[in-house]
Amino acid sequence: MKKYWREINSKKGGQEDLQVAKVRDGDNSIFNLFSGMKKDGSASRRDFLKLCGYSFAISALASCETKVRKAVPYVIAPLEITPGEANYYASSFVNGSDYCSIMVKTREGRPIKIEGNSGSGITMGGTSARVQASVLELYDTNRYHGPLKNGTPSDWKSVDEEISDRLKIIMETNGKIILITPTIFSPSTEAVISGFLEKFSDAEWIQYDAVSFSGMLEANKLSFGKQVIPDYRFDKADLIVSMGADFLGSWLSPVEYTKQFSSKRDPDKGMNYLIQFESNQSLTGSNADKRIQMKPSHETAILLNLYKDIIASVENREIDAPPSPVDVSETSKKLLASQGKSLVISASNDKQVQLLVNEINKSLGNVGQTILFESYLRVRKGLDENMERLVRKMKNSELDGLIVWNVNPAYTWYDREGFIDGVKKVGLTVSLSCVPDETNRLVQYICPDHHYLESWNDVEAKRFKYSLMQPVINPIYNTRQMQDSLMKWSGGGVVFHDFLKGFWGSSFMSQQTDYLTSDAFFENTLQKGVFEPAIPKTETESVKENIDSIPFDAGKINHQKSQCKVEVVLYESIALGEGRQGNNPWLQELPDPVTKICWDNYACVSPVHAKELGLEDGDIISLRSIELPVHIQPGQAYGTIGVALGYGRSNCGMVGDGTGVDVWPMSSLKDGNIAYYSGIDDIVKTGKKYSFAQTQTHHSMEGRALVREAGLKEYEKDPVAGNELHVHFTETARSLYKPREYLHHHWGMAIDLSKCTGCANCVIACQAENNIPVVGKKEVARVHEMHWMRIDRYYTGSEDDPEVVFQPVLCQHCNNAPCENVCPVAATNHSSEGLNQMVYNRCIGTRYCNNNCPYKVRRFNWFNYTEAGTISGNLRDSAGMTSDLRRLVLNPDVTVRSQGVIEKCSFCIQRIQSVKLKAKEERRAIRDTEVQTACSQTCPANAITFGDMNDAESEISRLINSGRRYNLLEELYTKPAVNYLTKIRNNKS
Repeated sequence: MKKYWREINSKKGGQEDLQVAKVRDGDNSIFNLFSGMKKDGSASRRDFLKLCGYSFAISALASCETKVRKAVPYVIAPLEITPGEANYYASSFVNGSDYCSIMVKTREGRPIKIEGNSGSGITMGGTSARVQASVLELYDTNRYHGPLKNGTPSDWKSVDEEISDRLKIIMETNGKIILITPTIFSPSTEAVISGFLEKFSDAEWIQYDAVSFSGMLEANKLSFGKQVIPDYRFDKADLIVSMGADFLGSWLSPVEYTKQFSSKRDPDKGMNYLIQFESNQSLTGSNADKRIQMKPSHETAILLNLYKDIIASVENREIDAPPSPVDVSETSKKLLASQGKSLVISASNDKQVQLLVNEINKSLGNVGQTILFESYLRVRKGLDENMERLVRKMKNSELDGLIVWNVNPAYTWYDREGFIDGVKKVGLTVSLSCVPDETNRLVQYICPDHHYLESWNDVEAKRFKYSLMQPVINPIYNTRQMQDSLMKWSGGGVVFHDFLKGFWGSSFMSQQTDYLTSDAFFENTLQKGVFEPAIPKTETESVKENIDSIPFDAGKINHQKSQCKVEVVLYESIALGEGRQGNNPWLQELPDPVTKICWDNYACVSPVHAKELGLEDGDIISLRSIELPVHIQPGQAYGTIGVALGYGRSNCGMVGDGTGVDVWPMSSLKDGNIAYYSGIDDIVKTGKKYSFAQTQTHHSMEGRALVREAGLKEYEKDPVAGNELHVHFTETARSLYKPREYLHHHWGMAIDLSKCTGCANCVIACQAENNIPVVGKKEVARVHEMHWMRIDRYYTGSEDDPEVVFQPVLCQHCNNAPCENVCPVAATNHSSEGLNQMVYNRCIGTRYCNNNCPYKVRRFNWFNYTEAGTISGNLRDSAGMTSDLRRLVLNPDVTVRSQGVIEKCSFCIQRIQSVKLKAKEERRAIRDTEVQTACSQTCPANAITFGDMNDAESEISRLINSGRRYNLLEELYTKPAVNYLTKIRNNKS
């Protein structure tokens, strides 16, 4: 069996200090109740009795009077609201260039949960962690509460009059006005902006993407005659070669790409093959069949050598190429063997690199097969040269008015000082953003937009695939939609909702035949959330005419080898991306899927490089005067340092301000486009140390087969390859327990390790559904995290170039549950449908069940994180989660736990009961897959299946009868209801 390990110290056999010991120096420790508690964590018999007394005190005080919260009944109840029943509304999530088609769950008029819309042809029911967490931002108390003038609260009438008058004066004096937004992919909003530009003829609109794809847009215009990002079809590719593109994590459209990629990771139906060239150990690289390390400066040479091999075979033509730092011969052969069924992509913002990628794909015949232009993406349209020109105009006092919406150049632009200085020279500055940021504090007027859950809009994230956005709650604050503000100032006489309906009637009514009136068409589309007409035939041939129209000369590609010793690579984290959701505590506390660190960014250094420099985890180094803590990352390319963007905010709210380090200044402009890597000559050790909040610090699998895997070749020969232990344990297992019988339902889950990408979307979905509290960085460091679901990450092989596997772990709902036997008050028990249940009101906090659980999936509520507790002075609220507004996100179907109780996964029992009641009312049986837990519903990889194991025809029954099925720690014979399917790696290609 392979040896698996979790971090460097455990692989070397060293004993790391437990995080509990590291941070047990604060004054908020519950252990301070016990005078005899020693620093090393040991305790005397006296301390143990005190702990028992504390637990009994909690149980006694649980019945004491709690804070009174008055419920005000409706005077006239809305017809669509039935108390106790959820309503679902189709809508669209848009945040910058992030997009997802969604269903919003509301209770009594307040949104509490985001689900994926399975009717979308783009996201197909999947979501991401950022999408799931966005519902919490609706209740952010740091949002602007109304319009501001020079930082002072104002009113809409005064602000509108002043801005309109000043815009009119600028127009009359032939002044210059610029509107800067992120990429707009809303057809109706584009029409509103066009109307604004017509009113103010000297106005200009600039679209700015903080993480730019400008180089790709420019290259595609030269290669294909279209300045757009194509529709990459991973579901049609047998071979994928990615150059640093983390398409499963944060690149372009990760929810869509995960759906497509995972659809070809079924070993019974054929598997694709992924080769990832990269510097950082990304989520995509962790799922690659072959991962090759590279420096960013080596990418051009690698691509030139790939192109050289391909051209020599396809066109029998020789070109010159510099020596490649890695052997590409095997990759070239695979690409040539998969012509028309391969896909080559790159995350580089260098136009020359993207030109090379285009020529490789054209030579392989991939354009029109796995790369489509008739359904191109519309989510990234910003050109860096436009932003550079804007900053130059502002600095030269050539701009009279600046209107900013939902972008933050004062934080994300490489020349932020130039932008800040330029803003000060503009006569009129207005922000339409709804949350504080570094740019908003520079402007004169703030006219805050609604949150997207309070807004009307439409979306065309991909050509000819439309979706609608609708408000699911009245505006919480005195805000106004950005579109209404622009129409107000340009003299429009309608509100945006009416404009949107009219726009859809005139623009899209003719593209369908199902509805006779525009009102019926709009209302039905609003109910479904999406409208996806057929692509006109005229669109399919437009690119083919341009493929060979522009000659390409590989000799003109400028290959410049970096002269610096080390290259710093900036990347988007799974949680925060570019940083616009930095004030979201759910995302801050989400462990990074690869490093398992939360509440921080850090400098990822390879083990070999760290050894040469004498660096250890937590050492603080200086990179161009920016100080960062070191994390020794297995798989990091030698001579590179990876750092996540989006941290170190200074004006976003109590959660994000000062969290992590701002590294945006390390980006730079190269050949007209932003480069997200830079060379440095020296790494300076400061001598200071830093402690991380890192989960999964347990050393290893202790020699047990928690993860089981096999190669595709072996699996095709033997369906139980890699799973021989399951056969052995099934044949030899014996138990003192009497076998349980489940007469009606027996709920179970199957998790396919071959499909799971480790994206951690399910972790946030579970948190939102089940009212899981935020505990803060200090408590996570003390191993007090509360997530019911965790994603364990294991390495295997060399620490410098390991393989990675992810394994979601939750309560296993064992048939023979060890926790049930030891509870002195029967707080944990077994249901007639196979669920391991927790009775919170009965639990007295002895934690015997926690100690007896071999899977370590039970969580103890040390403190009052939700203001549901009763012990005075035990409230811990590091993220403002107990404010009345924040508490509106809580799910009323799930008990809000007080301190001193054990909590854990319930298989979303509230969802099971809801479906059972619905089926009973309709006098029918429960349909297969009708019951969806929060994690199974949201998974973009379709890796999690939930259902009734008593139903022999169900999907869950099919999976558990597979030769790949096994359970964790089968030797204990706990007989879990959570089943895993062995990970199959594609070693066949």
